[in-house]
Amino acid sequence: MALAGSGCTAPVSQRGSPTMALIRSRGQLICGVEGTMPGFSWLGPGNREQGLDADLCRAVAAALLGDGERVRFVHLSAAERFAALASGEVDLLARNTSISLSRDAAGGNAVSFGPTVYYDSQALLVPIASGVRSAADLAGQPICVVTGTTTEQNLADWGRRNQINFIPLKFQTHDQSFTAYLQGRCTAVTSGRSLLAARRSSFRLPQAHVLLKEELSKEPLAPATRQTDPGWADAVRWIIYALIRSEELGLSQDNLKAEAAAARRDPRRLEQRRFLGVGADLGRPLELPADFGARAVAAVGNYGELFERHLGPRSPLGLPRDRHQLVDAGGWMQAPPFR
Repeated sequence: MALAGSGCTAPVSQRGSPTMALIRSRGQLICGVEGTMPGFSWLGPGNREQGLDADLCRAVAAALLGDGERVRFVHLSAAERFAALASGEVDLLARNTSISLSRDAAGGNAVSFGPTVYYDSQALLVPIASGVRSAADLAGQPICVVTGTTTEQNLADWGRRNQINFIPLKFQTHDQSFTAYLQGRCTAVTSGRSLLAARRSSFRLPQAHVLLKEELSKEPLAPATRQTDPGWADAVRWIIYALIRSEELGLSQDNLKAEAAAARRDPRRLEQRRFLGVGADLGRPLELPADFGARAVAAVGNYGELFERHLGPRSPLGLPRDRHQLVDAGGWMQAPPFR
């Protein structure tokens, strides 16, 4: 979708991004996802990858390559994800990954996180028949958890903080963890509240399981790139912000062409023109096309459309948007200025 104008701004960084050069030469973005998580990434009809994380990958591919379908998805376990990113097996990690200091730091996983795309929290799911009504009731009980995750660390911290001894049963994948839970090998399973709700919806008797009210931690989820390529990290960051900014501007997948035409005719629509690349080129310092934001929105929609399609009240997960509303609507989502 060509929406760029003829304006000119600051020159592209002479340093360049090796990752972006590789993706362009390959003609394809390689994106690491979880692959079995409804709402975020899972195989739908025709084995097409679906979910919020999958569409974030498509948005990045559309902005950089002009086609949101030029993505190869790689399914990664929690234990595999950071090694796959560091080794270059994947260009981008969009795998419901929580931002934390140790992951961000050069002395840790050395990743660069993009904007938060979902504000999750860690919770506990138990069978109603277990008689467990609060987290304190799990003293001495086995709890299923995926190893190598912040979930595992948060569970241990929660136990120490509340002086509750429990038995952690550790697994490599969510599939293994939930299978063990349904087999009765553990009294509770812990993960992000959104994941627990998604998995519960697929149970034979979902009404027989309840999410406890306690929140063990806050889990802001964001896509990630390698710290060794700051140019690529910048590009991904602003592509994600573009999905939020487009909603702030009232631009959607359906009205994008009409709004672009209106912006071309009306020079007073400065914010829309700048975002759409009409008479401006904000993509140039990012090594992206002038209309990179419009390309992303054309491929997947704005942030609100993504949320409603994959996570919202009318989706299979049925989650309220609450804190994921734009700031002007009382939520936490906002984009920095595009200028």
